[in-house]
Amino acid sequence: MHKHAATPGDLRGKTVLLTGATQGMGLRLALLLAARGATLLLHGRDQQRLATATDEIRAQAPEVSVRTYRADLADLEQVSTLADTVLAAEPRLDVLVNNAAVGGGIDPTVRQTSRQGHELRFAVNHLAPYVLTRRLLPLLVASAPSRVVNVTSAGQMPIHFDDVMLERDYDGVHAYCRSKLALIMATFDLAAESAPHQVTVNALHPAHLMDTSMVRQSGFTPATSLDDGAQPTLRLIADPNLENTTGQYFDRYDDQPAHPQAYDSQARARLAALTTNLTAPFLA
Repeated sequence: MHKHAATPGDLRGKTVLLTGATQGMGLRLALLLAARGATLLLHGRDQQRLATATDEIRAQAPEVSVRTYRADLADLEQVSTLADTVLAAEPRLDVLVNNAAVGGGIDPTVRQTSRQGHELRFAVNHLAPYVLTRRLLPLLVASAPSRVVNVTSAGQMPIHFDDVMLERDYDGVHAYCRSKLALIMATFDLAAESAPHQVTVNALHPAHLMDTSMVRQSGFTPATSLDDGAQPTLRLIADPNLENTTGQYFDRYDDQPAHPQAYDSQARARLAALTTNLTAPFLA
């Protein structure tokens, strides 16, 4: 067992919003959070799956408060509405976990697009968490000290700014790897901006090839369990020793360097400008 595997932290009184909470690592993480007494705000695309996840959590932790929010993150208008609904309903938000993602796809040669016409992986894995986090930032600041945890991947590829939406030579796995690097780059930018407000922002690769439908649909053989990924994610959420840690990329439990492009100030500025332009209608 890794020396960091036992995460301390009583989360009673803490509210955690978790995207992609109805299956895979998201559901496993929700169960771990419930066991620590957190109030859970579960996001999913399907209302029935949200109901099933809620029933499973309440069966194990009957006293825990669970509220559900449905939205398709492939539609930035729904992401914006999701944020508005949370802001209207929730008095506090201590942790936002951007966990939901689209993998490489069953057929990685098929290019898919979002409701707004953006390449699907870039939209769901980068633009959606960007909009959600930005919209919820005032509530996170009001609830500070608070945390944002962005679930990314060790699979990272540099963004080609002459073809960000991958309209040429499309490959779904490459699109996934580029979208995850984009999320890491945005993590670093937001961490610097929000540090004075006691909001930490970190990214992590939770585990290598977890036993999830996304991994299997992408044609890979699972190599680790859901718990292998949920435990290091829980650590970033709950470990009091990380209260002041921000702007870091973790490979499971270890602070590691991300892809070199994540530290390229010009590349980060180009991505930030593009992201601001694409998301402006949903942040007004």
